Amino acid sequence: MSTAPAVPPVVPTVAPLAAQGLTLAYDQLVVARDLSVEVPRASFTVIIGPNGCGKSTLLRALARTLKPRAGQVLLEGQPLDRLRGKDVARRLALLPQSPLAPESITVGDLVARGRYPHQGLLRQWSPADARAVAAALDATEVADLRDRYVADLSGGQRQRVWLAMALAQETDLLLLDEPTTYLDIAHQVEVMDLCARLHEEGRTLVAVLHDLNQAARYATHLVAMREGRVVAEGPPADVVTVDLVREVFGLACRVVPDPESGTPMVVPLRRATPTA
Repeated sequence: MSTAPAVPPVVPTVAPLAAQGLTLAYDQLVVARDLSVEVPRASFTVIIGPNGCGKSTLLRALARTLKPRAGQVLLEGQPLDRLRGKDVARRLALLPQSPLAPESITVGDLVARGRYPHQGLLRQWSPADARAVAAALDATEVADLRDRYVADLSGGQRQRVWLAMALAQETDLLLLDEPTTYLDIAHQVEVMDLCARLHEEGRTLVAVLHDLNQAARYATHLVAMREGRVVAEGPPADVVTVDLVREVFGLACRVVPDPESGTPMVVPLRRATPTA
């Protein structure tokens, strides 16, 4: 008896998150004009660029915490500004830069706040919420910290707890604004390894990073920005070149294969030594 071949799952062709013709500004300061970008589905997209180029501003617009002056952001093809807040929060989670926890809150209580988008007048705390919180704590390896106060944790532990809160939202999209800021190198790698694992499990991640070599190692898709515009995007091997680093960062360098991952690694050139 013959068996019909398995039908592959249908993958939506629309980008899960996209910006079209954005003008972004703070009061009278215009950061970007006519800015467009698409986040590939199931990618780990990292936005790079020098300070003040608009990286975090773009991420805030994608997360609906900054309203564009012009243009629109699309979430699964729908205008983001036309969706209800809770509808957005069920589909998109944001870890902002340097988040602050309320006074005297435990890890478990903070992570449980990630379930807010799934609750309402007719749906209070449920076994599904408890399971989601437990899964988020396990995924970020902070379950043993559940009863500790967030204020008493190390920087790396706090960052994992905030990630756990975002994971408790159970969204397919996760946005991270400089998730390794203020962390030492060991904790930076710890957080980035966790993000890579979340991506491997099927989530679409979008992160802003300062470290170009970390971005090249972990990203599947890079977006390079300068002065409020996208100057290059694509796989790290295509984007991270000597010319691109010079154009975007004003840095003379060599680009060599990372001996551990094989991804592009930027090695700054030594300054010329003055002659006697």
